[in-house]
Amino acid sequence: MVLHGEGGLGKSTLASFAPRAIFADLEGGTSHLDVRRLKSIPNWDALRSAIQRLADCTIVVDTGTRGEELALDWTLLNIPHEKGGLVRRVEDYGFGKGYQHLYDTWLHLLADLDRARERGVSSIIVCHTCASEAPNPAGEDYLRHEPRLQLSKSGKASIRSRTYEWADHCLFVSLDVASKDGKGRGSGTRTIYSSALPTHLAKTRGPAIPPRPWNDPRDGSIWKEIYK
Repeated sequence: MVLHGEGGLGKSTLASFAPRAIFADLEGGTSHLDVRRLKSIPNWDALRSAIQRLADCTIVVDTGTRGEELALDWTLLNIPHEKGGLVRRVEDYGFGKGYQHLYDTWLHLLADLDRARERGVSSIIVCHTCASEAPNPAGEDYLRHEPRLQLSKSGKASIRSRTYEWADHCLFVSLDVASKDGKGRGSGTRTIYSSALPTHLAKTRGPAIPPRPWNDPRDGSIWKEIYK
């Protein structure tokens, strides 16, 4: 699963109600929560090794956005330039080549999560969200909320697109906002979406789940719909 939304909306809290949740807390975002956590995960190898040892739980990678940064650090330290020697920046590999290397590194994490599934491990990749231009063949392009992972406009080596395709479910948590006179006004209410709209990416491969109000941070009932 992928769970995305803006900061401070309670994504980690929501993920904590998933069955037997254990966090790979890469940003310290669960310090205020009473949750199970893996020991310190300083780098990409440690993240993969921890996932490979798990069984019968839900692993919450919090966040995938930070996980991608660890993947980039590993790539720069381990994948040499085609002419030899390591590089300092992903762009130094040459046009598009560095992002292909990063994409290939990220695929190892998705493969680890697939193998973990065979051991009874569900997975939730929590991501920050970003406003991204969505191509619209029928008219003008528009902006929508998408998980903040590396995106390739060519469609090749796109971590965001591949992770979205990989996931069985993608949930979007949003603060409800009404617009009046060109100004946004929020009431403090939140909604969980599991179906895509022009405003955001979301999906479910199971039965459709209507938009669900989520105003009580102790409400983890959405997982009953996902796991049934």
